[in-house]
Amino acid sequence: MVEVREWTRGDTARLFRVPTADDDKYARGVVALRTGSPAYPGAAVLGVEAAWRAGAGFVRYIGAERVADAVLARRPETVTGADTGRARVDAWVIGSGTDPTHRSDAETTALRDILTGPAAVVIDAGALDLAEGTTAPFLVTPHAREFARLQEGLGVSSAEEDRAQAAQHMADRLEGTVLLKGSRTLIASPHGDVIAVDAGTGWLATAGTGDVLAGVLGAVLAANPGRPIAEVAAAGAWVHGHAGRIAAGTRGGAAGHPIVAMDVAAALPHAIADVLA
Repeated sequence: MVEVREWTRGDTARLFRVPTADDDKYARGVVALRTGSPAYPGAAVLGVEAAWRAGAGFVRYIGAERVADAVLARRPETVTGADTGRARVDAWVIGSGTDPTHRSDAETTALRDILTGPAAVVIDAGALDLAEGTTAPFLVTPHAREFARLQEGLGVSSAEEDRAQAAQHMADRLEGTVLLKGSRTLIASPHGDVIAVDAGTGWLATAGTGDVLAGVLGAVLAANPGRPIAEVAAAGAWVHGHAGRIAAGTRGGAAGHPIVAMDVAAALPHAIADVLA
């Protein structure tokens, strides 16, 4: 039986801090995103927005010119351009808003270079098929249908397993951390326990919130080098869920109201302020 640990606000607070007078933008973490596509440029915009709003000191975006233009229109602070391999990166976010069936050989090579590099990587959506064999510290972030496809691709069966057991089995198989999204998010690390995060609201079940989560995770990973990825991921998921509650107006037991993904990104600073209070 897999042991499940419930994640709390107090646990989350250990992964966030107020910048000091000695901090500069690099000390707060550098996030790079290789996300979005001409078909889904919004995924890149949402992920970049979330990385900034979650406290990253420096955000880079690498992608198609049309997508980069959309990112800059929303967040002109972002540095765009080709990845030369020499720029500092503390954490990568890849795959959001992409389709592996339309991925070029050149793009696959670029992603594999990231997955075998030194920086931690959030592997989302259209890059999940590349997770096996990753040597960089990494976190995969599938929702239920993506998780089922990942299991199928790896030949992993979980017919007799509950979600926690399935997540743990996948983490062991990949030798990396698994964040299985859902109303109760589960985070499993290889040969370890499973962390459960119950911090959200049903109003988060809307397009684009997963892209926001990926950006948050990138920012929290970049700001916490050397910390256990499962705990960093749990803190990011908790803050994302709390931002969803703030955006939807569900705090205090209220029914709340519909939201869009950008509402969640906009609420992230308020969620972090609550954690730091």
